Amino acid sequence: MAVKPLDDRVLVKQSEAEERTAGGIVLPDTAKEKPQRGKVVAAGPGKLLDSGKRGAMSIKKGDDVYYGKYAGTEIKIDGEQYVILRESDVLAVIE
Repeated sequence: MAVKPLDDRVLVKQSEAEERTAGGIVLPDTAKEKPQRGKVVAAGPGKLLDSGKRGAMSIKKGDDVYYGKYAGTEIKIDGEQYVILRESDVLAVIE
């Protein structure tokens, strides 16, 4: 299934949740926090401005990003976890 984000939205594949703490303790599934990091799989064309033109996206396909904890909508495609976010919900691009 192909998903193409609209306007200023991006499709992000979530990173895997941490399995162990820094001290080496194994975390059960119920104690794992959902990741706030992922890789951009697809990006929309940009926000439609009042002038009728599209604003340029500062995020592109392939970028690793951090996003807000409660941002976006989680979806599952072919068994993989993804999040659809607005460009403004992305906090940082990891270089």
